[in-house]
Amino acid sequence: MRGENQGVKAQTLSALNLLDIQYEKPWYEKDGESQIISDSAYRIAKRLMDIVVCLVILPFVLPILALCCIAVRLDSKGPIFFFQPRTGKGGHTFKMYKLRTMVKNAAELKEKYMHLNELTPPDFKITNDPRITKVGRILRKTSLDEIPQIFNVLRGDMSLVGPRPTSFSAKTYSLWHTARLEIKPGVTGLWQISGRHELDFDDRLRLDIAYIRNQSLWLDIQILFRTIGAVFSARGAN
Repeated sequence: MRGENQGVKAQTLSALNLLDIQYEKPWYEKDGESQIISDSAYRIAKRLMDIVVCLVILPFVLPILALCCIAVRLDSKGPIFFFQPRTGKGGHTFKMYKLRTMVKNAAELKEKYMHLNELTPPDFKITNDPRITKVGRILRKTSLDEIPQIFNVLRGDMSLVGPRPTSFSAKTYSLWHTARLEIKPGVTGLWQISGRHELDFDDRLRLDIAYIRNQSLWLDIQILFRTIGAVFSARGAN
C-alpha cells in the first residue's frame, strides 16, 4: 500500500511539473513579490513620468506636428485637428485631440458604411475605410495622427500608458467592462502592442484589466518601448 501511495505521489508531481513547463506566464504578469512602492506613490511617480517624458519629446515632435498640419490642410477640406469626446476615468468624458485623417463629413458617412463593419458593435472598423484621406492613411499607418494627445497627457486627461479611451459612452459597457474606468486612459497600452486594431473590444478589455492588475512603473516603461516597435512595424495600424 505504501509503495502504491508513493507511486501515485510521484505521478502527481510529474503531472504538476509538466503543467509548469506547459504554462508560460505572460511577460507583463507580476511575479508575486510585494510592491516596491505604494499605490499612491506609484500614481504620483506615473504622473511625474508623464509630464517629464512629454516635455522632453515636445521640442522634437512640434516640427513634425507642424509638417503634418500642413499636409492635412493641403490634402483635403476641413479642420486640421479632430476633437472627439472620449470616455475617461470614472466614465467622465473629455475632448481627445487628434489630427484629422478622414473627410469632413465622415460622421455622416458612417451610417452608409455600417454594414461593412468588421468588429462587434459599438466598435467600428473597415479595412481600407473609404472615408480616410490620402494623407490620413499615412498618418494612421505611422500613428502620427496621435501626436496631439501629448497635450491631453499634459492636461491630465490621459496618461502615456493605460486603457485606450473609447469613443462610445460608458453607458454601453457591460458591468465587467467598467473595470477599465478605474484609471486614466492612455495613449498606448497592452492591447496596442498585442494586436492593436485586430482585437475585438472584449479581448482588449481583458488586456486592459490585466494591465490594471499588474501596473507598475517598470511595466509602463516596457509598454512604451514596445509601442515604438509596434509603430515602426505598423502592426495592426489602420
